[in-house]
Amino acid sequence: MVRTTAYRHPNEFPTLLLTLLISVAVVLISAFLTQCLSLLIVVFILGASIFSSRAMQAQLMRKAFLVSPERSPQLDKVVQVCARRLQPGPLNVYVVRENMVNAYTFGLSETKNIVMYEPMLRIMNAGELAFVLGHEMGHVALGHTWLNTFVGGLAGSPSPFGIGYIMYLVFQRWSRACEFSCDRAGLLACGSLNYAVSALVRLAAPKIQSQAEYEQALTMIDAQDDAFVNQLAELFQSHPMIIKRINALKEYAASPEYQSLQASVNQNLQA
Repeated sequence: MVRTTAYRHPNEFPTLLLTLLISVAVVLISAFLTQCLSLLIVVFILGASIFSSRAMQAQLMRKAFLVSPERSPQLDKVVQVCARRLQPGPLNVYVVRENMVNAYTFGLSETKNIVMYEPMLRIMNAGELAFVLGHEMGHVALGHTWLNTFVGGLAGSPSPFGIGYIMYLVFQRWSRACEFSCDRAGLLACGSLNYAVSALVRLAAPKIQSQAEYEQALTMIDAQDDAFVNQLAELFQSHPMIIKRINALKEYAASPEYQSLQASVNQNLQA
């Protein structure tokens, strides 16, 4: 029995080597072009975000009112106290008359914008509103309006081998971490764990009318992280589960770090 490979064509190995070299070159060139395209997309996203921010502000001027001492003295007082405590920098607060319970922050210029929906003024007291405003001021002070645009642009850029999905999940994880940071800012702004917790509960269950309904909603929120499907769904969300945010606030409120920082920001009111 003779087993031989002597019939291999002499060009096979050189051709294989050339094929491998060309394949590697194509991969490298593709990766380079992909990175260039990704950079262009990020630049485009940043430019589009600046344009969108300006357009959004112009739209707000048409359908929202700017919080001021003359227009809304009580809310303006809460805004001023929160701003003096947290020192977030220049910002405007708008109220939109739409049937929604939400607040958000946007802006890439020096003066940022906080938007609140009018129903929040009906269902929340001053302390709860201070938590929400402080949370949004936290986004401003920590630079999240810029970072969210830039990091989100990177996460949304095209990537080979499904890396884009991984980047998306990583970006969502960062976004959830930002929410924990801003909840701390909200707690410092309102100065009360009870107000902070009740604000989060009312955001999750805005139709609460009584203490019994509040306790029932809190019980339902407490069970959120018991279900595996909720834990899995959270991976794709920009905000953590409410119960996790509440538990994180309780832990932070009991820390010496919080006590010291709360005393410091309170002193800003006397400056």
